[in-house]
Amino acid sequence: MGLKTLVLDGARVDGLEAFWDEVTRSLRVGPWGRNLDALEDVLRGGFGTPPEGFVWKWTGAARLQQALGPKETERWLVARRSSTHPSNWPALDARLTKVRAGEGETLFDELVSVVRGAAGPDMALRRVELVFEG
Repeated sequence: MGLKTLVLDGARVDGLEAFWDEVTRSLRVGPWGRNLDALEDVLRGGFGTPPEGFVWKWTGAARLQQALGPKETERWLVARRSSTHPSNWPALDARLTKVRAGEGETLFDELVSVVRGAAGPDMALRRVELVFEG
């Protein structure tokens, strides 16, 4: 028997807050931190996701990539700056400059990295298999 498949519906996502809503719905988790670190914690287990691991299918992947692309990434970085220690501003500002120039990692890219990182580099330890559709 294969791993259970959980579906994140990209058609419901028009920005980061809607993505967090869809994560909550698709993974069937209760209240959680709704940020990148908390997502990694949820994916590693103990928050209601299948303990043996699961396939996480992101449908509407093209829409997700657009919704979590440069514009949303810029908005997110600007918002993060106000809650970030001033010593981290140069790195944030450099990333913001790149995003405004249409370069660098977007939120979509970062979220994919978090999911793939939570899966672990060792195939024996993988808990999440990320699959894109559409």
